[in-house]
Amino acid sequence: MDKILLFIPMYNCEKQIVRVLKQLTDEVCSYITEVIIVNNRSTDHGEAVVQSYLSENPLPMKVSLLRNDDNYGLGGSHKVAFQYAVDHGFDYVIVLHGDDQGDISNILPYLRSKEYAKYDCFLGARFMKGSQLQGYSKFRTFGNHVYNILFSIGCGYRIYDLGSGLNMYKTHILKNKFYLKYKDNLIFNYCMVMGSAFFKHKIKFFPIIWREDDQVSNVKMVSQAVTVLKLLGQFMINRKKFVIAEHRENTIAEYAAQVIYTNR
Repeated sequence: MDKILLFIPMYNCEKQIVRVLKQLTDEVCSYITEVIIVNNRSTDHGEAVVQSYLSENPLPMKVSLLRNDDNYGLGGSHKVAFQYAVDHGFDYVIVLHGDDQGDISNILPYLRSKEYAKYDCFLGARFMKGSQLQGYSKFRTFGNHVYNILFSIGCGYRIYDLGSGLNMYKTHILKNKFYLKYKDNLIFNYCMVMGSAFFKHKIKFFPIIWREDDQVSNVKMVSQAVTVLKLLGQFMINRKKFVIAEHRENTIAEYAAQVIYTNR
C-alpha cells in the first residue's frame, strides 16, 4: 500500500478548518498514512480550533499541527510539506486547502482505482467537463479559461486549472527541489505547472466540485494577472533559464516549522 501524506495548509481559516477535518471520513482515512496541518502564522484562533476538534474527534492515523517559523506564504507552506514528505519517506502527498473550497472526496474514486499511480502530478481542476463551481462569478470563470488556454499553449500540454485546492504529487519528483526558487505566494502553483512542463512530468487533471461562500480570498486579481503573464512570457522565451532562476522576493535558506500538537 502506498504511503500517502495529506497536507492541509492553513491561514486564517478558523471558520472553515473544522469542516475540512470533517471530510476525513473512515474511507478517506483508509488511504491516508499521516496528516499534517501547516499553519502559516495565522492571526486567528485556528490552532486552538484544530486541537480542540482533534482531541474530541480522534483520527486513526498520526495527525500533527505544525506552525511555520515565519509567514512563508502558501507556496512556502507547500515547501515545508514537500520536504516533510521527502524526509519521512512518503510515496505521495495530497494537498487539500484548509479553507473548505475543495472536497477530498473528489479524489476518492482515483484512490480506489489507483489511477493516480500512473502520474507524477494528479491535479484537481475546476474548469473541465464534470467540474462544478458554486459561488464563482462568470467573469472569474471566463478569465480562468483564457489563462488555461494561454498556459496550455506556453507549456505544450492541456491545462484545465492553474492551481486548485486539491492536488496530488508523487514524492519522487520533489526530491530535486525543483520548486524551491518558485514564488512563495499564491503564484507558486502557476510555477509548478510550468516546472512540470519543463521536467516532462506525467500529468492528469480530474474534475472537482469547488465552492465559495464564507472564505476570504487573498488574491489581488489585477496585479496577480499581470505577474502571471510576465512569468509565462519568461518561460516561453527560455524554459531552462526560467527553471533555474530565482523567483522569490526574499530568499529563505530553510523553510522550517515546529510541531505544536500531535496525537501520537
